[in-house]
Amino acid sequence: MTFRSKVKYKFAPQGKNTQMPPTKGKEVVKLSFVSTISSPILAKTNKEVKEILKYFKKIEKPTSTKLYAQASASSSNCNDSSKNIMINTLKIKKVFPNLPNKKIDSVQKIINRINDKPKPRLNMTTKGPSYKQVIVPMNNDLGKRFIKDAANHVTNINRSLKSIKSNVCADFISANDKGVIISTNGVASNSNLQEIEKYIKNLLQTSDNSITTSRLSQLKSYLKIVGIPYYVDKSNTCISLKDIECTLKNSHIFNNIIFTSKPRIIKISPKLDMAIIWIDIWDNQNGNNAKKIINRQFNVRNITTTVRDANMNPGVPQCKNCWKWGHSAGVCRIQGSKCAKCNGPHLTDNHHDFAWCCKANNKINSSILETKKGNPCPHSFKCLNCKGSHVANSVDCPFWKH
Repeated sequence: MTFRSKVKYKFAPQGKNTQMPPTKGKEVVKLSFVSTISSPILAKTNKEVKEILKYFKKIEKPTSTKLYAQASASSSNCNDSSKNIMINTLKIKKVFPNLPNKKIDSVQKIINRINDKPKPRLNMTTKGPSYKQVIVPMNNDLGKRFIKDAANHVTNINRSLKSIKSNVCADFISANDKGVIISTNGVASNSNLQEIEKYIKNLLQTSDNSITTSRLSQLKSYLKIVGIPYYVDKSNTCISLKDIECTLKNSHIFNNIIFTSKPRIIKISPKLDMAIIWIDIWDNQNGNNAKKIINRQFNVRNITTTVRDANMNPGVPQCKNCWKWGHSAGVCRIQGSKCAKCNGPHLTDNHHDFAWCCKANNKINSSILETKKGNPCPHSFKCLNCKGSHVANSVDCPFWKH
């Protein structure tokens, strides 16, 4: 007799004619148990299944409530952090007396997360080009001469780098206002920089003063000097920029640091007599030069001042493509480029060849004469941004100042 047949017989309604199924070679044992439960009915819908499952769930025993007062009293040997946790739990229990213990623990975890959040970190170093670039500062004329045959220069530079058994190779060459930029597949070492600089000087045959030493790309770090009075010796004379520059040069803290611009003295508020000096320095991507100076103290006359880190404020960029402010040339949406002098659809270097003001028009009897090559454009310009009588990239533009 199988188990299924036994179960069916056990829970089936019993009558007079009900008999157990026959078994072969075994004694038949009559069951005296008679069940009044009807045969089980299969559930058809999800609602019926959920209702049935309710009766089969395990009933959880009520846990004993924690006595937070006893726990806090017995925690005399605990650390300060554990005591603070106990105090916080007692406060939560007073505010929410009917709150279960699990909810109190979850609220305590949320409070700990809020308290353990680190302070916001100041972004004092700008994000700029990578170190896979070699910058060779030179004049614009020398840069134009060098970049005319850029493809051949790349192959020659790679040959000279292979001669010193270097793994760094030059990919391409570009030029800007600062000089020539050579992009490489890796970070160049000092020997690689010297080899590239040697090749460029031999090629252009210029003096050492016209081409400065080649270097890697550098970034700016922004710092501030606090604790300086705006007025000197309780008088109305303000602190001078020369005094600040002299103290920064003579201080041993700033020996190996190069400033990108002159320090700026700004009064904190019109009602206070204290000032902040803002300084910008050349730094690397990790900000190692700035980290050496931060929280260092030095004397300005008879006053002790401190160097602090400041949020980076690189300013608003000017596009070299359309000459408008607020975005860089890599994000510019216009196709082609515009002239900074006449706002025409050509490069600023090609102003003499394509601008209508520098070309003579024989079809119209006008007094406009052609500007000779090599001579600057004698005509008046109109700024694209402020509509003033200057070039769009002029330093005299009010957009440049602000």
